[in-house]
Amino acid sequence: MLDLLVKNAHLDDHPAGVDIGIVADKIQLLEPGITAPARAVLDAEHQFVCAGFFETHIHLDKACILNRCPAAHGKEEAAKITKEAKADFTEDDVFARASRVVEMAIKKGTMGLRTFVETDPRAGLRSLAALRRVRETYAAAIDIELCAFAQEGLTQEMATYDLLRQALHQGADLVGGCPYTDPDPDRHVELIFDLAEEFNVNVDFHLDFDLEPGQLGIPKIAAETRRRGYQGCVSIGHVNKLSAMPPPQRAELMLLLQAADIALTVLPATDLLMMGQEHTHLIPRGVVNANELAQLGITTTLSSNNILNAFTPYGDASLVRLANMYANIAQLATDAEIRATYEMITTHAARLLARQTGLRVGGPATFVLLEAGSAVETIRTIAQPLLGYKNGRPTFSNPKAILHPQP
Repeated sequence: MLDLLVKNAHLDDHPAGVDIGIVADKIQLLEPGITAPARAVLDAEHQFVCAGFFETHIHLDKACILNRCPAAHGKEEAAKITKEAKADFTEDDVFARASRVVEMAIKKGTMGLRTFVETDPRAGLRSLAALRRVRETYAAAIDIELCAFAQEGLTQEMATYDLLRQALHQGADLVGGCPYTDPDPDRHVELIFDLAEEFNVNVDFHLDFDLEPGQLGIPKIAAETRRRGYQGCVSIGHVNKLSAMPPPQRAELMLLLQAADIALTVLPATDLLMMGQEHTHLIPRGVVNANELAQLGITTTLSSNNILNAFTPYGDASLVRLANMYANIAQLATDAEIRATYEMITTHAARLLARQTGLRVGGPATFVLLEAGSAVETIRTIAQPLLGYKNGRPTFSNPKAILHPQP
């Protein structure tokens, strides 16, 4: 007896429709025409079923603060007003705002995410406490990874270093830094790696958040990654400088990332808004073409970064919508290019978060049903997620819209 039988599903690696037989939290059968009895039957109606999406770079603690931190003109102003607002964050305040975004993400088919947790003398450990509660509250529906994060530098305010260590003791999963906000970026990188080695955790850096090709952060991080044997354990986000370089210079840096096995996350919504605001015409997109890096075997992902704050005054936590936006920005058109974009919010993103993905016999009964026929169509049409299951339990439902007959 199956607990759930999903009929007529289109899966990524099955050219024809298949059925999915689920017992408890595992997939028991995956084949066409399953006839075993089931306690519940769901007809997928020949629509696409995948293992869900993964958000690799988001700031839950700074989300949904437009009412106290209005949209800004430029990243400097955004950083200033967000820093001022952060001092008044309370644990309950962060919990409520983060919960709102996590619920958005669940309803959009997200199964796992990595959130940065600002950890410094202004925020203290309040946001960490709040996000630990969020992680526990929604554990049945989504996996949440917490990155203790030095947003505002480190060497000029070493109290942050002590707080990062406390955060790692108190349940943070990894540590991250922002070298371009530090008067000594190289030392900042070294200190973050020191903490990572001390606690045996991965590292994630915000990097090169501008369009000036000089003063690059990639060479230092690549060198430290290799020196400390951290290949495959480092990721970087933004890196807008790559989009502002001629191809030969960009190729050199891409090879450094490849050799050090450093993952890169592109953040289309924030980067498109913040980059090039000083231009009066022919405004640059400022968004890295991640497909170039993916072709070298570099793990590349797409993510939301911010939701409804000064850096990104919009957002619904939909990774499918974000991937579609990125494909437009990067001028991608072929099925192969769109397919690679889909991988950036599924298999690549799951790999970065050390999560399994893909539907297989014996694997977790974790999946999303989408209003599309394939992975490529999902991105092209910004397909609506219709329902989700995690480990055999329903997490959300969003029934397909019905057109009423017209007179």
